[in-house]
Amino acid sequence: MGRYVVRRLVGAIPVFIGVIVVVFILTTMVPGDPARIMAGQAGNPETIARIRKEMGLDDPLHIQMWNFFKSAVTFNLGRSYRNNMDVNEAILSRFPATFKLALAGMVIAIVLGMTSGIISAVKQYSVLDYTSMLLALVGISAPSFWIGLLFIYFFCVILRWIPGTGTGNGEFVYLILPALTLGIRPAALIARMTRSSMLEVIRQDYIRTAWAKGLGAKTVVLKHALKNAMIPVVTIVGVQMASLLSGVVLIEQVFQWPGVGRLFVEALTYRDFPIIRGEVLFLAGLFIISNLLVDLSYALFDPRIRYD
Repeated sequence: MGRYVVRRLVGAIPVFIGVIVVVFILTTMVPGDPARIMAGQAGNPETIARIRKEMGLDDPLHIQMWNFFKSAVTFNLGRSYRNNMDVNEAILSRFPATFKLALAGMVIAIVLGMTSGIISAVKQYSVLDYTSMLLALVGISAPSFWIGLLFIYFFCVILRWIPGTGTGNGEFVYLILPALTLGIRPAALIARMTRSSMLEVIRQDYIRTAWAKGLGAKTVVLKHALKNAMIPVVTIVGVQMASLLSGVVLIEQVFQWPGVGRLFVEALTYRDFPIIRGEVLFLAGLFIISNLLVDLSYALFDPRIRYD
């Protein structure tokens, strides 16, 4: 397994370099001058020129790209243009809130998605099956920010069950709506994948043999069928977990959640390129690690898989 992990990490190096190049090119193409934004409306040309020189924005593009490459490789991404805060410190200070939200959303997604997927497969073509798949279709199709706004209006304004948006004083009740909103789409994807994978497995001969031996439904479905149907489900769960960590931008804006998503929007607003580049590289690293962990987890569900 050690050799496999090393090969995967070495293979991720060109991907990471490609991300560095693309991020630099895209951020240099963004309209707007961060030096002018920092100087404000009353900033004179001399002040703007001094700020550009201090930030290295007046260097040739190839020099800027080389400096950015060196800072990315050494994980020294510089300081924020807006508040002079270290980029690593700014991202890591916001990440716990995002991770908490993404983890809660993923738990909701796994519980709802796998439960509805298993029921739909076992009760194929029943009312429960059609209802679950209809809700899954709605969950995939509906924009998450729209669902979040509906939840706020219904639970906060009409019913007044939830005090409001934000985090309050850290109470659990403030986590419910953003986590539920974030978990709906991956729950729908997991439900469809679980149903499809379970339907393929329960038609196998060994499942019919288990039924013929008189084993209980719980044993046949959960112990024999579900375990062998888990590899496609684990794949989608791993991908969705990484996607949740990177896709919380809209949810954090809607619910005023102080995570990396809001930090990214603030950085875009002020053309804070170090924060923008740092967040993209950080999330790219999360995707690489997440995919590696998913691949390694396959052996837990299928003993035939080896990494030698």
